[in-house]
Amino acid sequence: MDQSTFMAATGASAASANFWLTPIMNAMERFEINTPARQAAFLAQVAYESGRFPLPPVAESFNYAADRLHAVFSSLTPSQCASLGRQPGEASVPPARQQQLANLLYQNRFGNGPAASGDGWKYRGSGLIQLTFKANFDSAGKAIGMDLVTKADLVRNDANVAALVAAWFWKSHGCNELADVGNFQQITKVINPAKAGAEGRDDAFELASNALGVQPANGSAVA
Repeated sequence: MDQSTFMAATGASAASANFWLTPIMNAMERFEINTPARQAAFLAQVAYESGRFPLPPVAESFNYAADRLHAVFSSLTPSQCASLGRQPGEASVPPARQQQLANLLYQNRFGNGPAASGDGWKYRGSGLIQLTFKANFDSAGKAIGMDLVTKADLVRNDANVAALVAAWFWKSHGCNELADVGNFQQITKVINPAKAGAEGRDDAFELASNALGVQPANGSAVA
């Protein structure tokens, strides 16, 4: 795959394509994302998750208006939303409050400690697949031969690590096989059980499929 094809498949800018193409190609080779159908599905999901392959750092944002926080994160109380969300006149939620939000939302889950541990922020959604939680950083690190528990920033900042983690997650969760049978909707559910952004993911898949010459499972051309 050359840079122009990558850009056509993902909607990435020239600068982003130049930065990500080689790490992505190496990661796809390592984790057997090696057919047009697999690559189209993978690139579509990763493009959606990451926001079209931005330059690092690639990390989850907690820049939510106070009145939106509870709709997105129902575990927060109204008072927490009011105090921690973006206030009138603020361009964005300050970093300190974003850290508080992450630590509250992700405490005591999947290997994370309590809010005071800072694990929620350290292991917030990171990299091209938005890897989240300490236990998942640990599993990903073991799979690619790196200590990502102590070096979590690598997932956010290192193109090679981010690409390998995304491709590891993809293969280890059976997404290659789902792509083989054209079940893109199930891939969306694997990556985001709530199927958030399903329409946007489908649009990304259409873009990637057209660029890579992939037809849907029923044999008809992608629109």
